[in-house]
Amino acid sequence: MDTTDILIVGGGAVGCTLATGLLQSTGHSVTLVDANALQQDHLSTPGFDARVIALARRTVEALSEMGVDLSNTAWPATPIEHIVVSDRGFLGKTHLHASEHQLDSFGQVVSIQALGAQVLPKAQPRFALVDEVTVISATQTKDSVVVTLSNGKQICTQLLVLADGGRSPVSGALGFSRTQHDYGQTAIITNIQMSQPHNNWAHERFTEHGPLALLPFATAVGNDDSGAGYSVVWTLPHDTAENTLVWNESEFAKQLQQAIGYRHGHIVKVGERHAYPLSLQQTDDCVRHRTVVVGNGAQALHPIAGQGFNLGLRDVMDLVSALKAQTDPGAFSVLNHYRQQRAADKAATIQLTDGLVTVFSNHHWPLVVGRNLGLLAMDYCDGLAKQFVRQTTGFGPATRPLQN
Repeated sequence: MDTTDILIVGGGAVGCTLATGLLQSTGHSVTLVDANALQQDHLSTPGFDARVIALARRTVEALSEMGVDLSNTAWPATPIEHIVVSDRGFLGKTHLHASEHQLDSFGQVVSIQALGAQVLPKAQPRFALVDEVTVISATQTKDSVVVTLSNGKQICTQLLVLADGGRSPVSGALGFSRTQHDYGQTAIITNIQMSQPHNNWAHERFTEHGPLALLPFATAVGNDDSGAGYSVVWTLPHDTAENTLVWNESEFAKQLQQAIGYRHGHIVKVGERHAYPLSLQQTDDCVRHRTVVVGNGAQALHPIAGQGFNLGLRDVMDLVSALKAQTDPGAFSVLNHYRQQRAADKAATIQLTDGLVTVFSNHHWPLVVGRNLGLLAMDYCDGLAKQFVRQTTGFGPATRPLQN
């Protein structure tokens, strides 16, 4: 039977970032298990249809502390320097500029694939990568957790971390329970190229069906990039979203153009479309005996304001911090301290995203008036804008400071 101090299940961006952070900041041995062929998959290059993620400013700084340089990759990240928030069909609008908040950017938009290649740990004696296998079962004992893999091998670990997005049946078998609230919406994800350059503007437009986000994104490398590429998150009711998947490219572009308007010119090219039903999912208690759930497995949020992935990365940051200088990473006192550290940030971020969905995904007149007054007030009140920027960039009052 193999042994390791910490076993991470899930080799996505969250799991890989956790592994890298632990190897850099602790002396523990780390094993990463994933169902995919990570040793080959991370070498491929993203293209026009790459799935992307918006990294908040605090996330970018934390990754930089780990030695991840998002600008020095084969597919560099695109900074968000300006944001416009608007309410379709109404006057409410807010403009935010990073320079006015003493920032060079609010965050970075990066291909998930490119990020994964950056945060996958390099080969070293304390790290083991076990890919193309799944976890069949996990048995908790007083001092360890014994995990059985699909290839028949077993691994004994002091701490088991589930970073697999809640897809594994192991979490349920270990006693983790999960609640879910369906928003009645589906997110259509695609990349587009417009006729006008993005100039590092991001646009969050609220409609009666839900938010529509445009994130500036490099759809090609170097001089081949048009500078007019966007990643689109278009939120629609379930039945309407299903229809968008069968529209031809011309019809889809026509309907999307009507939704976003002509602020960015006209749509030149549309990429592949992907649909994701939206719900608020939370694991009721993310810590059990020698086991912890992080990332989307701990909480999956509505994409409004782009908070979900960044909240999951803050799980990683705080877990790394909690495990520094700990001889037994799975001890109850260690994990209980981590649980307490994460509570306020989780609650504040979930409340923010859930509240925005409730307030902005409708045309009920009292809410329309209130939200438009709020958007206008934030455009003219530095205090309100500063508070919103701090929360969405990952530096809200409930968020713990970075610790080296």
